[in-house]
Amino acid sequence: MTYTPEGDVYVSPRYLAGPDWCADAGFVPVKHWPTVHLEHGSCQMLITSPDQRIRIGWYGDDFDVYKITASEDASSPTRWSATFNDIFPTEIVAAFTTALERDWEARKDQDPFIEAPSPHWATRVQPLLDAGWQMQRLPGSVTLGRSSRADGPFVEVTAPDGTAGVSIDVVSEDLDAETVLLWAGSGWHRAEARFTSRTPAHLIAATTQALLDPAPVLRYREHLAPELAALAKLTPLTPPKPPAPTPLEVQRARRHTPAITTRSVPRWSTTSRPPTTIAPPAVRAARR
Repeated sequence: MTYTPEGDVYVSPRYLAGPDWCADAGFVPVKHWPTVHLEHGSCQMLITSPDQRIRIGWYGDDFDVYKITASEDASSPTRWSATFNDIFPTEIVAAFTTALERDWEARKDQDPFIEAPSPHWATRVQPLLDAGWQMQRLPGSVTLGRSSRADGPFVEVTAPDGTAGVSIDVVSEDLDAETVLLWAGSGWHRAEARFTSRTPAHLIAATTQALLDPAPVLRYREHLAPELAALAKLTPLTPPKPPAPTPLEVQRARRHTPAITTRSVPRWSTTSRPPTTIAPPAVRAARR
């Protein structure tokens, strides 16, 4: 599996870029893992770790297109899950799958991808707090996704311009509840990633760190949702050509163009010296 970014505009910040032309960027970190393409059902492609304890599914026709789970072993129930919706930038999904693949490769006496998460909510969003994102506590309920709501209290961490943030349920005791929501944008074109309570904190932190990456990403202008394009900075891949001069500008340019004159220039004036003048030989006076 190879991935080559395509587009005609650079979008920044990247969390407002929306989806790209394909979903391959999120799968590149695990391209060497076993892959199965499915013809029936909502899951169209499934990538698993070699021991089948990590499963990454692609649900291209659903609202949540990436569904990632991990288990104690291949036959155990799901320990945690992470979902990324169809608006979430694939470059940020890749940050999560990169950290997950690294965890699996590093397993020895313990498995970091199924370790108990830190009880301190801040460890999940520390990169954002260090970058100056604003934190506030919300006593009421918040929306987690398009239709689900959860009761507070919550901690909300938002970007300085308010275009992205993280909502964290800090009191839920449900081991399978979605307690962390990453979001960017607004309305029906809001990017969302949701994590259940036992998702390792360092995996979520790797994702929040990717939100801060200042490098823009490529997108096709015509494919950008208007709501996201209005919030993001768009830079054309190829600078626009300067406009052709108007007839009046052409006339003005001709009017002010200095006349070209010519003058005689000695042929030796640049690279050669003038020929040396040789005096004629003196003529001796004849003797008388």
